[in-house]
Amino acid sequence: MLQSGKLCVKQPERLPEMKTLIEHVIRQRNPEFRFDENLNTSALISFVWGQLNSVLRGIRLLIRFRNPHLAMLGRKVRFFNLTKIRFGRFMKLGDQVCLSALGSEGITLGDNVGLGCFSRVIVSTSLNQIGTYIRIGNNVGIGEYAYLGGAGGLEIGDDCIVGQYFSCHPENHNYGNPEIPIRMQGVNRKGIKIGSNCWIGSKVTILDGAIIGEGCIIAAGSVVTKSFPANSIIGGVPAKLLKSRVEEK
Repeated sequence: MLQSGKLCVKQPERLPEMKTLIEHVIRQRNPEFRFDENLNTSALISFVWGQLNSVLRGIRLLIRFRNPHLAMLGRKVRFFNLTKIRFGRFMKLGDQVCLSALGSEGITLGDNVGLGCFSRVIVSTSLNQIGTYIRIGNNVGIGEYAYLGGAGGLEIGDDCIVGQYFSCHPENHNYGNPEIPIRMQGVNRKGIKIGSNCWIGSKVTILDGAIIGEGCIIAAGSVVTKSFPANSIIGGVPAKLLKSRVEEK
């Protein structure tokens, strides 16, 4: 409008209201979420646009007769044996994530599960000896480039946070007979179980038979070959007990 011979441009006044609305929506998935006060407007707009596209891709699950449960899917997400995949509310899969449920029980994801870009959740790849299951609890976040196998069974408890390049391998090759190629001697499987409320650093590898108690911390780069009790702080190759989070009485 013109005012005293000058053109006045009305500045946007609804940005705070928009941030409040978006915060309210995100808190349905993460009740403690707050935008950083230094977040700039262009970053916020880019974030919202990306999330809307993810929700729209999730709605495509309706075409395959599945309730999306407000799932957010990145680009080129792939599912194999979708009838054996069960998931809760607010599942978030990054770009090019693959879920393959070739197993007797398939894949089960709880509420608020997030998998970073390029991750693979593969129960098994063998048609002559299919795997068992992969179960991931509620409120679990796993970083990019994870590989989760489920041949012998893999269970991750609620509220676990996991860094990038995480891998789990619940299967071993038999090798006892030196006269026969290892690839022809079959496999043995025990399974892997990770308790709730664990913090697992980047590039951690967990091998078959390991049971990790709840509340454990595993240092980045560790290779876990055995079991540890609850509230252990673990690190090394192979991983060993560094100390306990609970003071001895």
